Amino acid sequence: MPFALFDRWRAPVPDPRKIEWLGAQDYAHRGLHGAMGVPENALSAFRAAIDEGLGIELDVQRSSDGQPVVFHDDELDRLTGASGPVARRSAEQLGQIRLIGSVEDTIPSLRQVLTLVAGRVPVLIELKSDGDARIAALCLAVRRVLEGYTGPHAVMSFDPQVSHWYAVHSPHTVRGLVVSEGEDRALPGKIRRRLALWHARPDFLAYDIRDLPSGFAARQRRRGLPVLTWTVRSDAHRARAAEHADAEIFEHASGQGGDPAA
Repeated sequence: MPFALFDRWRAPVPDPRKIEWLGAQDYAHRGLHGAMGVPENALSAFRAAIDEGLGIELDVQRSSDGQPVVFHDDELDRLTGASGPVARRSAEQLGQIRLIGSVEDTIPSLRQVLTLVAGRVPVLIELKSDGDARIAALCLAVRRVLEGYTGPHAVMSFDPQVSHWYAVHSPHTVRGLVVSEGEDRALPGKIRRRLALWHARPDFLAYDIRDLPSGFAARQRRRGLPVLTWTVRSDAHRARAAEHADAEIFEHASGQGGDPAA
């Protein structure tokens, strides 16, 4: 491949010791949720995953006062009885909003989740990006919460700016690029993925299970980038993940689903 030399130069593979833990277990997508009273990205969902010895995948948004809070959507409407943008409320205000389906769970902060996990299982933190300049502020806010946290953890995002920011400002943090090829598989899409890889300089890829097998993912995996895959929801998905990835980010069939993005 003519791009192979550029891949090695622009997106070098990490030291295997840095990322060896990534493929040692599977990850509960937004926690082990879906049972009655266990919403996604809730402390109860993370407790359930810890009890099963599973890794945790979660989503982070930035509150109006600059704190990373654990919530998938930009808007509150789908998952709570409130409405409007997450970014317009403070972390304290968000922490008082109850999640639909639970009598006790409210929107947790990232710090609360890490205090609960306490290094017992690995954590994948997806930073939700709106593509503007505020992404640097979110990256910095997450890094500040991670300072002193010694449990296995990684950050990841669809936005290559996130992985790039950590490559520059926090190179010891394991960082991933989330990839979904979708219908964008022609030459322009292949070029965009390559440019995203080179800009992100990730330590691993988190790949849409619907796109596997993928020649791009396979080439990166062969040269030393672990490939995790999301969102695994069926036996067919599990068989595909076993052949083409290093670990699953999964949901049980009874899970709440929602947006399939990581």
